[in-house]
Amino acid sequence: MDRPNPPATLKPFAPSRQELTRSLLVYRLALPFAAALLLPGFLRRMFRRGNFQSGFGQRLGRFEREDCVRLKSRRWLWIRSISVGETLVALKLVRALKVAVPEVSVVLSVTTSTGYALASAEAADGLFPMYNPVDSQSVVRRVLDLIRPIGLVLVEGEIWPNLMADCHTRGIPVMLANARLSPRSAGRFAKSKRWVAPFFQLLEWVGIPDEEDRARWEAVGVASERLHLTGSIKFDQTAKVASCVPELRQLLSTSGMPEDAPLWVAGSTHDGEEVLLVECLKRLRLRFPTLRLAIAPRHVERVAGLLAELQALQVSVVLRSALPSAVPWEVLLVDTTGELTDWYALASVTFVGKSLTASGGQNPVEPALAGKAVVFGPHMENFEAVVRLLLAAEGAVQVVDESALEEAVSALLENPLRCEALGVNAIHALRGHQGATGRTVELVLQTCRIR
Repeated sequence: MDRPNPPATLKPFAPSRQELTRSLLVYRLALPFAAALLLPGFLRRMFRRGNFQSGFGQRLGRFEREDCVRLKSRRWLWIRSISVGETLVALKLVRALKVAVPEVSVVLSVTTSTGYALASAEAADGLFPMYNPVDSQSVVRRVLDLIRPIGLVLVEGEIWPNLMADCHTRGIPVMLANARLSPRSAGRFAKSKRWVAPFFQLLEWVGIPDEEDRARWEAVGVASERLHLTGSIKFDQTAKVASCVPELRQLLSTSGMPEDAPLWVAGSTHDGEEVLLVECLKRLRLRFPTLRLAIAPRHVERVAGLLAELQALQVSVVLRSALPSAVPWEVLLVDTTGELTDWYALASVTFVGKSLTASGGQNPVEPALAGKAVVFGPHMENFEAVVRLLLAAEGAVQVVDESALEEAVSALLENPLRCEALGVNAIHALRGHQGATGRTVELVLQTCRIR
């Protein structure tokens, strides 16, 4: 991909005041009802994940005195993400921005406690992690008055009308990096284009991963001139490098796993998949007696319930946090965060979660970039473009159900050369996304006039 051209003057494509006012009125009238419906589930997740008291005031635009002093002391670039996946993308942007312009100061906001932990781990003088404020007019104004950002970078697909409109009023450019818009979401937005298009038109630019994404964004109101083909930051081959492999390999060895034993790693699994995977493992072990299965659930708070559920299937299960373990085990349940890249690096075969029993799928790129044999189920709707890319290049295997999954994993375990070929093909297919982070950073620097 070529380096993106500097964003042109985009004012003619901004929504009219009348259109924006109308859409904001509808949004603000609907917001209390939507919040009432979503609040119980949001609170349940907060209590379940724990640490809900920490930084709670930030969600309402309330900060500790020392944080206020720090935030008012300089101008910040605000990058807004949601959960772990978006936060990892945001952190890659932050690192690349710091390389390009070391003196840049970044506020990185997140929604989940896990995302906050990841952001906090890299907190420094020029990086301030915080929780996302709710999208109410009063809260948004309070936070913008405090941060006074030189620009707002949204990550992937989150649109916040009150925040975006207030930024627009203040002359703060709003950008959408690594934009993701599934066909389902695009269809839903297109049906209500009259109401949502003014919000999308507030975006200075949208960084799209693939050319085929262009039509979907245009259909919801984004002018073609604002769409920049950057490639996917998630698919950028400068992705996180496995760093703890020797330590994990040693833990497995001291826990009784033979050095030549195959390891099947299932990443980002969802409810219902773990039981199917374990039942599949039990049958596979009749042919591959030393095979082990490592399961990393998408939501780590499910581990306690999963442990009991899987033990009831009459398999020996051990938690990652309990390694090294003297108890022989068949299934390893990963109850830690930030290690999935390392587990993929150890795998003989991988499985991508949320693809067998739920719709949407999880990102297959991380195991693909690890050069591993990647297998996923029929439900990969959220990653259609990369799935087509990998399948066309013979860089992954897609199965239709549990029975086909067992057959595919068995065939791969019997043919290590086939596994190696899948990994090589996948890396080659994803090479076009190399440099996506740098192209996105260049757009941010040009838009915010940071040099």
